[in-house]
Amino acid sequence: MVSQKVKIKNATGLHLRPAGLLCEIAMKYRCKVTFKTSDHYEANAKSVLSVLGACVKSGEEIEISCDGADESEALSDLVNSIEAGLGE
Repeated sequence: MVSQKVKIKNATGLHLRPAGLLCEIAMKYRCKVTFKTSDHYEANAKSVLSVLGACVKSGEEIEISCDGADESEALSDLVNSIEAGLGE
């Protein structure tokens, strides 16, 4: 299992569009992908409803965890996408 903390840079946080993109990226990989928020909410990054339920705001730091065969590639892709603003 690998994990890394990353700060959400989107001005509006993880609303529907960036949450959908995050899920789309996570679903490309076979490993389990979750993240924890600062208030210890754990979300399944492959579920849009779970990501939206985390209510992640702009500037908040989350810890992404990947566990499985392609965990390193998944973590790298997700962190890079979040740091790039998830298309926004």
